[in-house]
Order: sequence, then structure tokens, then C-alpha cells
Amino acid sequence: MTVGERIRALRLEQRITIEQLAMRVGLSKGFLSDVENEQRKLGNDSLLRVAQALGASVDYLLRGDEPETPLSAPDVIPRELAVFAQEEGLSYGQTVELLNAHNSVVARRSGAGRPALSVTEWRRLFAAIKDVFGER
Repeated sequence: MTVGERIRALRLEQRITIEQLAMRVGLSKGFLSDVENEQRKLGNDSLLRVAQALGASVDYLLRGDEPETPLSAPDVIPRELAVFAQEEGLSYGQTVELLNAHNSVVARRSGAGRPALSVTEWRRLFAAIKDVFGER
């Protein structure tokens, strides 16, 4: 597979439109389409932004090399989130993205544990994110 083919495959696996990816990484839809069709190449900075947006390593996008551990992967996906993700049919990347979104908005207090979200609360968070950022 080529760089563009790997980007397209990851994007489709995660059910991200080319418009959504373009917005996330600050590139035009047309440019990303050209990249996916191997008509243009990404610069280093853009390649890194695309990799981060798709939860992939630059090595994977360039060479197809799978990292030993995924980038920004959580140590543990909470059971309730795993149940919700399975019910919703989310990919691993989408599940990690939802967990990272949750973690980014929850204030971390030293020494204080956060209460676990229920399956229903994960569903509500996912719905709220979809409302704000569009269908995924």
C-alpha cells in the first residue's frame, strides 16, 4: 500500500469523511484527496498532523510498519466504554479517541480518582461529540 492508500484505509475504517479529516489537520479537502490518490505528497508537518488525527504512527503511514504499541493508546479502556464501543460498532481508534476526548475535558485532581462513566454516560458523551463535530 502507498501512503495515500494507508491514509484512506484508516480514514474509512474510522468512518471519518475526507472533509472531517481536512478540518482536523488544517488542509483542504482537495489536497487530501490528491494525497490519497498519490497525486501530491504531504510535508513532514502535515504528515505528522494526519498521523495524529488518525491515531497512527508516521512509520505506519510511510512504510506500513506497525508500532509495537499504538500512539496515545490508553493503558486500559474502561469496561463500560468497551461495552459501548462494541454495541456501537466503534473501531479501536474511535474508542481511543473517545476516551482521549473524555480525559481531555475531565479535570485531573492529584490523588483523587474520577468516577467511572456508565455505558449510558459514554453513549451521551459520544452523541454530544457527534452533535458538535458532525457525524463520524
